[in-house]
Amino acid sequence: MKELLKIQILDFLFHLKNEMGPMQDIEIYLMIQQAQNMQKRAQAPYSKFYVGAIVQTDCGKTFGGCNIESASYGLTICAERVAIFHAIAQGYTNFSRLVLATDTGAYPCGACRQIIYEYCPKSSIIIATPNKIEYTSNKELLPHGFSKNDF
Repeated sequence: MKELLKIQILDFLFHLKNEMGPMQDIEIYLMIQQAQNMQKRAQAPYSKFYVGAIVQTDCGKTFGGCNIESASYGLTICAERVAIFHAIAQGYTNFSRLVLATDTGAYPCGACRQIIYEYCPKSSIIIATPNKIEYTSNKELLPHGFSKNDF
């Protein structure tokens, strides 16, 4: 299974090479690996749905997050928000990329889409599973999001 993912990552990077160049190919590959490592840290005793996330700042620094469940489901927090809030807590507010690692390829929940819309407006978003890699954008995730401009 890992070999299949490695082949798919390399294929994905090959297709992106024309647009982004070789250095960003390596960064994406490494970020996928980081997100997969964060996924292993997820605490999901109830849903068994493990997610890892890595957010990259405009200056190239990365911050990780994993989903953390509570018996009181309303207190559960998703990997995407943990990563973004972790970066913000360290003083970073401009992001270029968000990478998610899941087993199913599920896209972010509504709450995460809203946070991504507000805090990662120009970020590219990559969702990696053991079998595929998908590339999307903030506008595709939440085409009519709510922002401070709507007040």
